[in-house]
Amino acid sequence: MPRIAVIPGDGVGPEVVDEVIKVLALLAGRGLPLSWSRFDYGAERFLRKGEALPEGALDELRSFDAIFLGALGDPRIPDSAHARGILLELRFRLDLYVNLRPVKVYDASLSPLRDAEGVDFAIVRENTEGAYAGSGGFLRKGTPDEVAIQDAVATRRGVERVLRHAFALAAARPRPGLVMADKHNALRYVSDLWHRIFLELAEAYPSVEARHLFADVLLYEMVRDPRQFGIVVTSNLFGDLASDLGAGIAGSLGLAPSASYNPETRAALFEPVHGSAPGLAGKGLANPFAALLSASMMLEFLGFGGEAGALETAVASCVREGKTTADLGGTLSTSAAGDAVRRALQYGD
Repeated sequence: MPRIAVIPGDGVGPEVVDEVIKVLALLAGRGLPLSWSRFDYGAERFLRKGEALPEGALDELRSFDAIFLGALGDPRIPDSAHARGILLELRFRLDLYVNLRPVKVYDASLSPLRDAEGVDFAIVRENTEGAYAGSGGFLRKGTPDEVAIQDAVATRRGVERVLRHAFALAAARPRPGLVMADKHNALRYVSDLWHRIFLELAEAYPSVEARHLFADVLLYEMVRDPRQFGIVVTSNLFGDLASDLGAGIAGSLGLAPSASYNPETRAALFEPVHGSAPGLAGKGLANPFAALLSASMMLEFLGFGGEAGALETAVASCVREGKTTADLGGTLSTSAAGDAVRRALQYGD
């Protein structure tokens, strides 16, 4: 029986996670073999005990088949030390080198683009290297002569494995197209490595229509014609930027799910992209759809493809029918929007 570690986290995280747990309970009641355990890792624990993850937590979390995270971030901890100590620790120590972020338009009227009907692609973001690897530092910090250095780190092994996975995903799609985005015209070392490995792998996957775009051109093309894309693969920083633009194209961060995983070890973490939104916490305003779509991705990863598809279909029907929270133009609370999805999942209404 697959076991899920649930970390509700901070802000609206517990509220959207509650809606996910209700769906999992519904599916488990139908006989889906699932179990889950909650963990109180987050700002409250950090403020109370001064630790992001207790000793032995990583080994315990590693024993689960998947981790589901609500959100992390709290204004009482302005440097986000606890979030780094949880999310980045899990990402790096579990070597979750693939971050997969779908960009799908369920209702074109919600998109700011003139014509977004049929947009359906995914961004594969390298998740353990690049500008977020933590390499850098300060010189003469706090003085008028302060210098800040942030290194972008790329290894041949790290770049090749995420590119290879992206090619495999592209080959499995009905429209097997792949775009790799870098800036080797300006970033002569890190992006040059990306570009050279991309060209090598493109020859190894002749069935995949592979092409290159500079990262700034990618963002332009995502706005001009997002339907041209199937799989987009890029570095940690560029992927972060492009995927948030993708959420805007879909209509809201409340429709943006994500998965971070290691295809070889099968370690995986699923979370909505929207963050903790502390200003909305406790008001019933948070959109649970991104969390529910992340749960759909988790079910697919765990081998429950039918249930995953049914959950995504239920969310999509609620979006199209206006059974949504205010960010999508609806009037429902967080729990009422979750109820609407569960009714659609259970009865198909």
